[in-house]
Amino acid sequence: MDKILMSNLGFYGFHGLLKEESVLGQKFFLDIELHVDTKEAGLTDDMTKSVSYADAYEVVRDIVQNKRFNLLEALAENIANDILEKFDLVKGIMVRIKKPEAPVNGIYDYFGVEIRRAKDE
Repeated sequence: MDKILMSNLGFYGFHGLLKEESVLGQKFFLDIELHVDTKEAGLTDDMTKSVSYADAYEVVRDIVQNKRFNLLEALAENIANDILEKFDLVKGIMVRIKKPEAPVNGIYDYFGVEIRRAKDE
């Protein structure tokens, strides 16, 4: 399956278990893969045969910035569900969420989750 890639999307959100995380917020970075058959779009140069990554970005942005979840797993699940529901041509999705400022005492690049979901057909 072909993929539309959205890499290292940066947002400020209020997700996490600790009270400080819900008050102060922090940065989140996301990688999204939309599994879409792009052959017809490529052959016809017709946008209606593909998925607008700008529209998908707005869905992701709205969820990350305007909703609140304790767990990254719940944030990822909500993104995957909304994208699969709102875009008929998306057959599957990978959502990777990176939390570089997690409240963990140590040296690290980020903590995160990655999920893969597909439409039931």
